[in-house]
Amino acid sequence: MAVSFAIPAYFTAIFILSRLMSIIGISKPWSHISPKLLTLDIAGKLSVDPSAIEQASQDFGHIVKTIPEAVLYPSSPEDIATLIKFSYTNSVPFSIAAKGHGHSVRGQAMVNNGVVVDMTSMKKHRNGTGIQISTDGFYADVGGEQLWIDVLNATLERGLAPVSWTDYLYLTVGGTLSNAGISGQTFRYGPQISNVYEMDVITGKADFLTCSPKKNSELFYAVLGGLGQFGIITRARIPLEPAPKRVKWVRMLYNDFSVFTGDQELLISKNGRNDKKALDFLEGSLLMDQGSPDNWRSSFFPTADHPKIISLITKHRVIYCLEVVKHYDDQTKDTMDKELQQLLKGLSYMPGFMFQKDVQYVEFLNRVRSGELKLKSQGLWNVPHPWLNLFIPKSQIADFNDGVFKGIVLERNITTGPVLVYPINRKK
Repeated sequence: MAVSFAIPAYFTAIFILSRLMSIIGISKPWSHISPKLLTLDIAGKLSVDPSAIEQASQDFGHIVKTIPEAVLYPSSPEDIATLIKFSYTNSVPFSIAAKGHGHSVRGQAMVNNGVVVDMTSMKKHRNGTGIQISTDGFYADVGGEQLWIDVLNATLERGLAPVSWTDYLYLTVGGTLSNAGISGQTFRYGPQISNVYEMDVITGKADFLTCSPKKNSELFYAVLGGLGQFGIITRARIPLEPAPKRVKWVRMLYNDFSVFTGDQELLISKNGRNDKKALDFLEGSLLMDQGSPDNWRSSFFPTADHPKIISLITKHRVIYCLEVVKHYDDQTKDTMDKELQQLLKGLSYMPGFMFQKDVQYVEFLNRVRSGELKLKSQGLWNVPHPWLNLFIPKSQIADFNDGVFKGIVLERNITTGPVLVYPINRKK
């Protein structure tokens, strides 16, 4: 059972490559790290401009600030390797951190007195991998600097898509693969790190290595979820499947936590990866006394039903929301409702508290983006974003509900940030 708990704003901290190499007490000014660095062919791509330094000193979390000596804006993986090799062979190595879209929470994409590599810089050049779809449509070769939203758009042009996502798509491929990449598809397909055929990696010695489950497998499994400690991902081969066109999106409400988790576990027990009639997404969340039952992440509940939902929350203080999605296309649209009804048969949600929406596949996957843009337009985005992900064993999840959700969150009135609760099969 995975529990995601945020105060006061949302986003999982699944991101960004951490320090690639160990720090050896570098605290001198940039000019003293090694003047020889400025003689390399990448010197023109290094910046010590105050605005560049300031940007590289911040991340999504806005909790810590770490100031680098310089920022590298590479145009190719070779530029990154040149920097790493120089540090590795230098008499006094310095630290390096690769930064994608900066969605780390506690500074994992930053580095003190070293060099931050702005991975997204390679998107502006044609020397990176980019996004290349195989002729047979079985996979896409994707640069580590690419955003998942761009991967989605590129693959949809061929009627294809990856199967495992994060809730937020404006993250880099290398960033989420260096962490995990978890969302409501994980119960069925596993996290994003379980959906990779092979990768190109630059190691801490500046070697270029291709790795897979059968080739350089130790490196492959170390880099996936390795927080950037074992190399920088420059290319990932991602499996693709035919993309649906639309989704049926359902939310059901519960006032009993054990019934809620029991239904979640029942659903994931009978929805396998290769089952064509299975659910495609399953998450859960807590609704607490915070005004509207909708939040900035998505507007879901019909406005006319808000009063009865709010009344329910007021009565019970916390309501548990089970959220599921079923994909469909032109071939399955006539049978989808019947299949979904069969999948949800026997669930014990509160009568009269099932809500449904029918939306485009892209709209569902990109559901968080509109809320982000709205908050940015209101000047409410650049605030601290603490976030915590926990894996709780099934045997302890009820105690966690009593001790944390009720004993801490409710008693201390910490109700401004989303709390997500959803089951994951251990084998995934």
